[in-house]
Amino acid sequence: MTIRFPLTTTALLLPLLAACAPTVKLEAPDKPIEINLNIRIEQEVRVKLERDLDKAIQDDPALFGLPTKGAGT
Repeated sequence: MTIRFPLTTTALLLPLLAACAPTVKLEAPDKPIEINLNIRIEQEVRVKLERDLDKAIQDDPALFGLPTKGAGT
């Protein structure tokens, strides 16, 4: 009977150990991955607009209601 006990225990524990085997499952997501880049684009557009505005003010300050360099003297 001492031989049957370990054999019976092994027979009962083997399916339990097999059921606990780790599995790895790889699947593609259902929805596409969305990356929001609105902040970076907005900042880039703002910097470009500020540079263009600075150049426009330097080219024709009177257009923006600013005194010209030669008008003050």
